Amino acid sequence: MKKYVKALLPMLLASFLLAIPVSAHVTVKPDTSATNAWETYTLKVPSESDSPTTKVVITMPKGVEFQQYEPVPGWKTSTEEKDGKVTRVTWEATGKGVLAGQFQQFVFVAKNPEKAGEAAWDAYQYYKDGTVVEWTGDKEADKPHSITNIVASNTVTDSHGQEKPKEEKASETASNSSSPLVLGLSIAALVLALIALGLAFRKK
Repeated sequence: MKKYVKALLPMLLASFLLAIPVSAHVTVKPDTSATNAWETYTLKVPSESDSPTTKVVITMPKGVEFQQYEPVPGWKTSTEEKDGKVTRVTWEATGKGVLAGQFQQFVFVAKNPEKAGEAAWDAYQYYKDGTVVEWTGDKEADKPHSITNIVASNTVTDSHGQEKPKEEKASETASNSSSPLVLGLSIAALVLALIALGLAFRKK
């Protein structure tokens, strides 16, 4: 009997752990984006307390440049700057906030860095009862920050969200830079041809 109990105990324990609900984290999507892209990011904030979430603060990762945000009814948006660039964005509830069992999304546009790497989004969640949850840990932490992998891309995304292949952009640049040279050579050839024609007529 003891052997059966010992054999079943790990299985029962595993089932119990799987039955425990996973806590909802504050996240920033997408998980992957391209270098130099003007990306539309979505900050998702679930409420994990009986007390409403009344304020959310997020810091811009190194190299990521905040551009603009989408207004959210019932929330006031403000930014903090350093050296002319936005370093922190704050959404503060003007109404009830995010109630228990709810979540709220905040959409903003930011320009990605030129180099590939990881963009770590440190976020701070404020509850009405005074509790502050810091989502600033690494992947293994209880309160991890969200990470977006910035990868090298063969396209360039402009502020209007339109993509253009880098090769096409380079060829256009080369074409534009070579146009004056081609025009100059054509004019020189035409002048030489006219001189040669004039000399030919004089000999006759």
